Amino acid sequence: MDFDYVIVGAGSAGCLLANRLSAIPGNKVCLIEAGPSDWSPFIHIPAGFMKTVTNKRLNWLYETEPSVGTNGRSIPTPRGKVLGGSSSINGLIFNRGQRLDFDNWAQRGNVGWGYDDLLPHFKSLENYKSSARQIFKSSGKKELRGSGGEMIVTDLNWRDPLCEAFIQSAVSMGMPVNPDYNGENEEGVSYVQRTVSGTRRMSASTAYLKPIKRRRNLKIITNAFVTKLRFEDSRVIGVEYKRSQSNQSSIFIKSSGEVILSGGAINSPQMLQLSGIGPGKLLQSLGIPIRCELPGVGVNLRDHYATRLTGKAKNVRTINELSRGPRLFGEIVKYAVGRQSILSLGPTLVYCFWHSNELRRSNDLQISFTPASYALGRQSELDNFPGFSIAAWVQRPESSGWVRAKSQDPFCKPIIQPNYLEAAEDQRILVEGIKISRKLMNSSALSPYFDHEVYPGKDVQSDAELLNVARERSNTAYHLVGSCRMAPKSDSTSVVDNNLRVRGFQNLRVVDASIMPMIPSSNVNAAVLAIAEKIATEIVRGS
Repeated sequence: MDFDYVIVGAGSAGCLLANRLSAIPGNKVCLIEAGPSDWSPFIHIPAGFMKTVTNKRLNWLYETEPSVGTNGRSIPTPRGKVLGGSSSINGLIFNRGQRLDFDNWAQRGNVGWGYDDLLPHFKSLENYKSSARQIFKSSGKKELRGSGGEMIVTDLNWRDPLCEAFIQSAVSMGMPVNPDYNGENEEGVSYVQRTVSGTRRMSASTAYLKPIKRRRNLKIITNAFVTKLRFEDSRVIGVEYKRSQSNQSSIFIKSSGEVILSGGAINSPQMLQLSGIGPGKLLQSLGIPIRCELPGVGVNLRDHYATRLTGKAKNVRTINELSRGPRLFGEIVKYAVGRQSILSLGPTLVYCFWHSNELRRSNDLQISFTPASYALGRQSELDNFPGFSIAAWVQRPESSGWVRAKSQDPFCKPIIQPNYLEAAEDQRILVEGIKISRKLMNSSALSPYFDHEVYPGKDVQSDAELLNVARERSNTAYHLVGSCRMAPKSDSTSVVDNNLRVRGFQNLRVVDASIMPMIPSSNVNAAVLAIAEKIATEIVRGS
């Protein structure tokens, strides 16, 4: 089989690219996904994230290496292995980031990647439907939001006493109510915006693949594990894949045009390394012939590291109680008939974007709230008492780590080390975030519903103790980026240029979260979609 474009990975970027590139009838496009089709009902029901986050059929189920920043723990690191990728299993949040995030990318020498460059692509990919029930109606500039794209973005329309009290708590601390954190300014508190249409998840597969699956010039291959890139001299001529690890034979997919890696911040650098593109010493240690030495492949890995505090609630029902016994049956019935139900909820309901230092006001903290609490702080098992959670993380962490292939075997999971809290500034900001979370928890607005602090408990007070809390309890926010960094050629960590072409190859690109020069002050799905939209537009214009 011969194609003009072979896309490896059907996550957010891969689905959008397949849609845009196959819109040109003369293009033959192949999209390859290691996981299955997105048939599971747990994908489409928003609350199903609690099942998919631990489902080995739909999830790579990676784990990080232990580190000082995790008190020696390995952190479970879910990544989507299904059509839609992580957009099929994530927390449904749509959050672009701040202007300064993308202007910083451009200031680092990445021409064409500032906020004003990306804004048209953020707008073209989305269909933002502000709810008539939204309490904080937008007064921002309408030209900052899109209405003609396939990705439906909606305001959360759930209201309950705990969320309302939390918002009032934030306002009492000086946080403004923000009608649209994806608009002119991110700072403030609000209910979240989500990739949800009606009562169902709007994944990248639902938005970009489902409407076009019958295009004759598009072939979608699922359950296909790409094992390596194939080359002729400095040109990539295609990929090989297997149906399973036990399968001895490989299937070759030829590309007469481009190969685009969209596997994400873990799989894309691993694939490059297995194909002989990466740090020379690493490749030599694994016995992999060096095709192109690029020291930056796998480095600059960054993530948001969330510390989740737990409060016991009183005088109110939380998701913890509603998710059990007869009450759960009632919630299922309400969901089935389109009424407000916990099954329509993701893991986060309210967002605060704030700062750790009043003098600098750099919007370096993100704080989230949900009227539910989780065993060990992990969003896969609810506590058995009425509870709520407040989580904080550093928006732009300075700590960075790496992804390294462990062996020549492509089925062997790579070594992942984010080096959480390695930087002293990250430690300071997160400790301040925990303090602010506690102030919110103990506010007068929440007092009618707040029984006591379950974790970490009122006896934990010093900065050293709070830093230890961060190390012993924090978990990934699922926002891994940066491991195939876009940067000028003069930067030793550069993997791709500003057209996202892998250095040394004209027909090999990486288009996913791994190319981000720095992590944005946000969840990353929206930015990944904008990256793919920008590159797809440029490819189509140049074809």
